[in-house]
Amino acid sequence: MSLRRSARLSAVLPRQPVIQTPSQPNGITKTRKPSTKEKKKKVEQTKKTLNSLLQPPTDDANPLSSAPNLKPSTNTPTTAYWDSNASTRPQTPPPLDRPVEPHRTNATLLTPHGSSLVAYPPGAESISPSKTGLPRPTATTGTLLEQATAHLIAADPRLEPLIKAHHCALFSPEGLAEKIDPFQSLVSTIIGQQVSGAAAKSIKQKFVALLYGLNHKDSDGAVPDEGYFPSAQEIVKCDIPTLRTAGLSQRKAEYIQGLAEKFASGDLSAAMLLSASDEELLEKLTAVRGLGRWSVEMFACFTLKRTDVFSTGDLGVQRGCAAFQGKDVSKLKAKGGKFKYMSEKDMLELAAKFAPYRTIFMWYMWRVEDVDIAVMAG
Repeated sequence: MSLRRSARLSAVLPRQPVIQTPSQPNGITKTRKPSTKEKKKKVEQTKKTLNSLLQPPTDDANPLSSAPNLKPSTNTPTTAYWDSNASTRPQTPPPLDRPVEPHRTNATLLTPHGSSLVAYPPGAESISPSKTGLPRPTATTGTLLEQATAHLIAADPRLEPLIKAHHCALFSPEGLAEKIDPFQSLVSTIIGQQVSGAAAKSIKQKFVALLYGLNHKDSDGAVPDEGYFPSAQEIVKCDIPTLRTAGLSQRKAEYIQGLAEKFASGDLSAAMLLSASDEELLEKLTAVRGLGRWSVEMFACFTLKRTDVFSTGDLGVQRGCAAFQGKDVSKLKAKGGKFKYMSEKDMLELAAKFAPYRTIFMWYMWRVEDVDIAVMAG
């Protein structure tokens, strides 16, 4: 898969320290924004790290022997996603034996009825693909990340210090055990298009409160229950002018209602998202107004947890790949066009050797540059 540009993307270096003041009456704590001087210092640290990582090899020396001993970053998209979906966090040790496969959905998806589905139930590895209709699984939730990172390092040893420094929690056993509502994730994607993270959060809260109030008129006030999100059927029954009172634009209200109609009719469902091939997934979702290639690829990566997604049109991925190849990214910004930092052909050639784990390679390319990807996690 390949894509359109990203305006939101995480870091090679740890987060800036959070300084909290005594709680306000509403329980909110204040967070100090980093100063301009601190930001410049962070950029310089990132450049030094990259220079160390990307030194060309000497005659019989290990090219990474002098790489710094970086500490694991805690600023991962999975952490951000769990913070906003605390009710879906695994409360017990995650299963390690659930079969998974690169070109199918590896996440656990919630259905409108409250049940959860996985593409490969335990024991599926012993069932013939002719009976399951799915490729034979190649790993389990306990071995996927280890298998993927070993493949990446074997394909290009320069990745080893990045992998050691940054744990990809997205594809860890804990990340794969997370239960995700795919409909809610896609609605959130549409709400968040072309607005800031704070604005998207505010609109989503109003949207949820609006639908809760319309569908729970007997409740005391219109405060949504914890974990409530409107169903596709509830959204379909709400007209566009009413949806717009939540702060949605005309187009976004239409996009969300159109998406809801697809789920309400069964054209889109958790079961379909589990078993569809990468090509089928792209075809089905881009047929929905408001969902382009980039949105679908990020959904496949962060929500469905498919391991062979690679977004060539994403500016953050372009920057990371260019820097990984030793280019001075700051000198490439003046270039115009869709591929500002690296051509699509060169990116595909670079990523080809990392298949079928190009999603994890892409995740590490975001780590190379100071790219904030937390917003894309839902």
